[in-house]
Amino acid sequence: MRRAEETEALRYPEASGQPMIEYSVIVPVYQHWHLVPDLLKCLGAQTLPPERFEVILVDNLSPDFAPPAELPSNTRVLRCDQPGSYAARNLGAQHARGAWLIFTDADCLPAANWLEKHGAFAARQAAGTLVAGAVNIVSRSPKPSAWEIYDIVKGIPQEQYVRRGYAATANLAVPKAIFEMLGGFDGSRFSGGDADLCRRAGRAGHDIAFAKEARVDHRSRTTWEEIATKARRIKGGQLASGSAGRRRIWLIGTINPPVAGAWSFLKSTPHPLRHRLVAILVLFRVWIVGLREAVRLKAGGMAERR
Repeated sequence: MRRAEETEALRYPEASGQPMIEYSVIVPVYQHWHLVPDLLKCLGAQTLPPERFEVILVDNLSPDFAPPAELPSNTRVLRCDQPGSYAARNLGAQHARGAWLIFTDADCLPAANWLEKHGAFAARQAAGTLVAGAVNIVSRSPKPSAWEIYDIVKGIPQEQYVRRGYAATANLAVPKAIFEMLGGFDGSRFSGGDADLCRRAGRAGHDIAFAKEARVDHRSRTTWEEIATKARRIKGGQLASGSAGRRRIWLIGTINPPVAGAWSFLKSTPHPLRHRLVAILVLFRVWIVGLREAVRLKAGGMAERR
């Protein structure tokens, strides 16, 4: 173990003579340092030996910057002065030693065999393939609130995303050589940078594949403020970034009521009917938040970064 404050100055360039390792787990952290100990506990329990991977925690101007006082020997902390999780991920990638960059978030809890399953799956794919693992939304309470129910029913349907050519960075592995060839994430984005990177990879001839067994759990959001903040951030990514044509498509989708989403929730049979109905009610409230955010952005407001 080493003290956290000692890690900010540590860098691992290949020129230093230190060997390359297999995986660099990169985690942007903004206002979630209190969740990092649980993440590190999961990473410390990996079936893959710790000398075969490193963990890079990248603080992104957190007002509550408070990394653990003691860090595992394969873990270090960097500070990113550019706002936005994609800028933080880019900084982590610049200092990564791994042949694979594996992205997750501070509120995720990787399964013990997460890295091992990623590696086994990637070995069966064509060279240069991106790998998206499963993301399972879990409740923190035996009696989840309406906000938790909404987050669980909505979920992060990674397999569905992969069929569309992208994946969420809650559980995404990218060969470092491909990441560098693509120029990394669009660091100016606060949302949607993962889809943008995956689509650019696809246009360059690099597919994305879904590894169901490489799983992370993702804590559900517990308050309306958390749900609304995420909705505003996603809307900013849709309407403030990308091509003019894609922004117009997103604007039309914002104006239309979420009937398709409600139908999808209703058909989500793994969840009790009451939960599905509650999620639909919250979905329409989230739609109203999106409408208001679209008006604010069109009036010149800044995109939400949280």
